[in-house]
Amino acid sequence: MDILTVRGLRRSFGDKEVLKGLDLSVPEQSIYGFIGKNGAGKTTTMKTVLGLLRADAGEIFVCGERAVYGQTATNRFIGYLPDVPEFYRFMTAEEYLIFCGGISGMEASDTKKRAGELLELVGLGGERHRIRGFSRGMKQRLGIAQALLGRPKLLICDEPTSALDPVGRKEILDILLSVREQTTVLFSTHILSDVERICTDVALLDGGRIEIEGKLSDIRSKYSSDEYLVEPKNICDLPILAEAFPGMRPSGSRALIFREKGSSVFDLLGFAAERRIPIEKIEHVEPTLESLFMEVTRK
Repeated sequence: MDILTVRGLRRSFGDKEVLKGLDLSVPEQSIYGFIGKNGAGKTTTMKTVLGLLRADAGEIFVCGERAVYGQTATNRFIGYLPDVPEFYRFMTAEEYLIFCGGISGMEASDTKKRAGELLELVGLGGERHRIRGFSRGMKQRLGIAQALLGRPKLLICDEPTSALDPVGRKEILDILLSVREQTTVLFSTHILSDVERICTDVALLDGGRIEIEGKLSDIRSKYSSDEYLVEPKNICDLPILAEAFPGMRPSGSRALIFREKGSSVFDLLGFAAERRIPIEKIEHVEPTLESLFMEVTRK
């Protein structure tokens, strides 16, 4: 089952069309990476899903119910963490979660219990300081706790790690990974290593449309390359190989990239054996999200 389905979504700001018929399907219990360059339309898509922006055309369904601009019925299924969350700085983390539970209609006893569970989950269980003293990473963790308070079926996070240091990024990614059993996670980012680390599914947004979408494992298989990294034992053999196979290109100072185009890797190995060129390493070059991203965005 798909938790979120977007069909033919269009949205313009003045004469600039940001979304050009976007289609998106987010499977249940997935960690879904929504990637694209800054300004690609990721935040616009998310705010339209939340009913905060009116779509010019298209349909959005959350848990099978149609989302409508200005009506928040489907938002009962969603927890949302914006890129820069704001809080009442004079409150503690627990006071803030209890306040949020109260205004959303949760029972007081349930709110207090749930707040305690979530603060432990995000590593703020023993924190008694006011929010005004929180670091950026602590605020992001509190924002995730607040977004999970109502037990949403879909957690939407907009660039949750973009302004954090490596330790803070790891903490947030670990939290998102740990809540997969509780909810489906959709997070936008331009940090491709974050996606490769925790995501099960991915969509690459470019030019207002989804260019690549699917399970990360399937995408890697589909775009499997025909390239090999070749590293001879002796650096003096690099020009010999490069001359024999003109399509090869350097990779660092000690290796070459060989692409099976006109010649196979077996031709290369046969040539090396015939010339007694010792090969220290040869390995298949797996496609990365970075290489796919650069290929799509350069079109």
